[in-house]
Order: sequence, then structure tokens, then C-alpha cells
Amino acid sequence: MAAPRPNDPGSPLDRPFARLGALGVFFAVAALLGFIHRDDLFPPPASAVDPNDPVALCLAERAPGIEVMLADGTIDERQAALFMSRAEALCQAQAGQANAPALSAPPAQ
Repeated sequence: MAAPRPNDPGSPLDRPFARLGALGVFFAVAALLGFIHRDDLFPPPASAVDPNDPVALCLAERAPGIEVMLADGTIDERQAALFMSRAEALCQAQAGQANAPALSAPPAQ
């Protein structure tokens, strides 16, 4: 390779304007990533459970029964987790049906 000539301006990428542009792109991408992951970086505050929530009330009724079965040795940890997930699904379904129109109701005209 030949040595650079003294009056040769060099590559356009070696100029200060190009380096400022690269720095701008870096900060723009960092800001975009921060915006995309804002919930991961700054999680929203935990919301309080409504004491009149039908799902919470239903789970409060069913959870002690599952805990008693677990304490008695009737079920193991894996089964207790399964029963709790099924109880949660049941409670959510019941709460959803309470707000939905009856299936036997005639369609609105």
C-alpha cells in the first residue's frame, strides 16, 4: 500500500461529521431499545386487589380447601398447583358468565 498523500482528505467516514452521525445513530438506537423495554426497566406499580372482585372472592373460598388437602397429604405440590390453576380458571369463567347475557335469552333485535 502506498503511504497517504499529505493533501489527501482521507475517507469521508473519518471526518467529524460522520462520527457525530454515528454517535447520533447510537443514541437513537439506545433510546429506541429503552422505549421498547420500558416496562422491563421500570415496571409499573403493583395494583391493589379489589376486595369486591368476584374472581378474588371465589379463589378465597376455594384456596383453603386445596391447602387443607395438601396439608393432609391427600394431594402433592404438583397436584395442588394444578388444582389452584383450575380453580382460578373456574372462577374467571364464573365471573365472566355473571357479566355475560344468558344463553337462553332471545337475540336482541
